[in-house]
Amino acid sequence: MQIVTAKEMYEIDRLTIEKGGVDGKLLMENAGRSIVNHMLPIIDRTKSILVLVGGGNNGGDGFVIARTLLTDGYDVLVVQLVPDYKIKGEAAYHKQLWLNFGGIVHVFQDTSMIRRYLLDADIVVDAMLGIGISGEVRQPLKDVIGLVNQVEALTISVDIPSGLPADEGESHFEAVVADYTFIVEHPKMSLFLESCSPFYGKWEVVKIGLFHSNLSSGSRIAWRERDVKRTLPKRSRNSHKGTHGRGLVIGGSSTMPGSIAMTLKAALRSGAGLITGGTINEVFSSIASHCVEATYLPLLGKAGAMTTQPVDVSMYNAIAIGMGMGRNEETAAFTRQLVKDVTKPILIDADGLHHIKDDLASISQRKQPTILTPHPGEMAMLTGISVREILLHPFEVSKQFAYEHNVYLVLKGPHTIITDPNGNQLVNTTGNQGLAKGGSGDVLSGVLLAMIMQEQSMIEALANGCFIHGKSADLLISSHRSTEDLLATDVIDGLASVFRTL
Repeated sequence: MQIVTAKEMYEIDRLTIEKGGVDGKLLMENAGRSIVNHMLPIIDRTKSILVLVGGGNNGGDGFVIARTLLTDGYDVLVVQLVPDYKIKGEAAYHKQLWLNFGGIVHVFQDTSMIRRYLLDADIVVDAMLGIGISGEVRQPLKDVIGLVNQVEALTISVDIPSGLPADEGESHFEAVVADYTFIVEHPKMSLFLESCSPFYGKWEVVKIGLFHSNLSSGSRIAWRERDVKRTLPKRSRNSHKGTHGRGLVIGGSSTMPGSIAMTLKAALRSGAGLITGGTINEVFSSIASHCVEATYLPLLGKAGAMTTQPVDVSMYNAIAIGMGMGRNEETAAFTRQLVKDVTKPILIDADGLHHIKDDLASISQRKQPTILTPHPGEMAMLTGISVREILLHPFEVSKQFAYEHNVYLVLKGPHTIITDPNGNQLVNTTGNQGLAKGGSGDVLSGVLLAMIMQEQSMIEALANGCFIHGKSADLLISSHRSTEDLLATDVIDGLASVFRTL
């Protein structure tokens, strides 16, 4: 499912009309009717429906929605929030059809009029503003949006909640807080931004027959269950433990032994054939009882943390490093040297990211894949960019960093963005706020380590790992856990249910 900017969406519309030969009036009809089909399961025929229409295509979709509902016997009222001269082209055509079918258009006069209609409505259809808005909404629409957000009516937005930017980078906006948003053809970038996604409410994508085109130099794809089922390797009946990868996890310290234990167990639960934990002697006894299936590699330590030393990694297919290691300089020197020396795919997380922050040049020169898995705070530490700016521009920041440093970047968050060195981006669609707990990242690292050792492309392996990790949390919340009591170890135990569903 392609994720688009406003400019890309306009280009897809243009190609559909000019190259595909599809009339714009037909596309608007398709959009309105498709949205109504998605609305029907959530609306009651006895309820009154208020459709708020603006200028442009979004308003035109609103007229189609209103006419379709009216002819199906619903109680529909339309309020036009712009002067008549702003209803042009296809929107004007569908306004006339609405009138031809006996509909009435109430033209906006003042906010008291809107307040009265809103208080009488059970359902509000927001077709005021589309994807073309930039910056703050002008009056009187700004006041209307505020009034919509004050009433208790079920609010359904067409394509995008009015007032919300389609693209990343906008920080000042006032937008409709929708209960449902029915997105036309492709999700817009803002759907996956931390500041914007809550405005969408529950969302679905409706298809209207637009031209298919890969418009961007690096694709952006929302990664869903169908993608996981298509790309996740099937285990052969004749496979053995060596078939599914020998992984090494390096981490742990006397104060944080649990981190590596969770990574080890998650890797094994996610299908790794053999997993070895590389850690210091003080940690072995505390983690061995939690993960008896792993083997262990003793590493030199001092004062409860690792020190610089050679490590033979020739027998392993991939390495994960950083979880629970601590941040003292000797441990950091060990990480930097290992990253330079090994010729295997390596995943760097947690404390390991702090270890390599001042030596990113050596990361760029690696020949084998390097995977970094920062959350926004760690990304700020790596880039020198503020957390605020990273949250405003996560797609662009990720793309530039991955390209500049030749890495696969997993920028963790409510919608984790996975970026390859060529700028291709896959966005995870699973997970919930129950994962906002210590240890969730350690579990994810274990899942990802297992995935990158299977027969799939690197970016697909990372996207599948993120999906599986989030899906485990989702299934647990839907059954016997809550977002408050969910633990990282619960997510490990829940992986079995995910693999059964896949």
